[in-house]
Amino acid sequence: MSTYVLGISCFYHDSAATLIKDGEIISAAQEERFTRIKHDSSFPSNSIKFCLNNAGININDISYITYYEKPLLTFFRLMHTFIQTSPKSFRSFRLAMKLWLTKKLFIKNIIIKELASINCGRLSKSLKKSVLFSQHHLSHAAAAFYPSPFEKSVILCMDGVGEWATSSAWVGNGNKINPLWQINFPHSLGLLYSAFTSYCGFKVNSGEYKLMGLAPYGKPIYKNLIMNNLIDISSDGSFRLN
Repeated sequence: MSTYVLGISCFYHDSAATLIKDGEIISAAQEERFTRIKHDSSFPSNSIKFCLNNAGININDISYITYYEKPLLTFFRLMHTFIQTSPKSFRSFRLAMKLWLTKKLFIKNIIIKELASINCGRLSKSLKKSVLFSQHHLSHAAAAFYPSPFEKSVILCMDGVGEWATSSAWVGNGNKINPLWQINFPHSLGLLYSAFTSYCGFKVNSGEYKLMGLAPYGKPIYKNLIMNNLIDISSDGSFRLN
């Protein structure tokens, strides 16, 4: 009997779903392809339906459902940051809590409810108990390593922030991925890049690719200013932001 794993990403940006059968990716889709809403962050119902239809199965044929981060750890990090930076952070706190108190803290219940609605309200008891949560950077590492042709590899993840990690290194070997080290929030190259994205007038988590596309047409005239004032890079490659 085949083992199906459904991966879900939602409620941040670019919602998507992926279906794996016996360790092989057989289908994947972004929600914006169906809703035509750029960077759609809603629950990926259409993407899930596409994956299921493509495989010729229904939702109760799924063995495990995985979500791309551990929401509770992320929530603790946000609360810690808001407290440290209050009262300046009040506006951000108010906007974030609206999302967290209505959706992200209850993501497991939302996943179960949405999957049941896809299947006309019918969801097996075993599937309700099979919703799993992965560390954000482990999700990145797995997405890079497992589809690769390598049996063993070093994996480097550098993004905005997961639960706490902003940069991390891993070793992938066979079907195992083990951590080597990580750099934690608020020291983040991804968030530094997002800050420059915003400073140049583009939307964060949306316009970074525009800044990247424009970069080759410019000259690094601010490199020393950035290196001397915004970031401290150690001899081992680790860094801290001002």
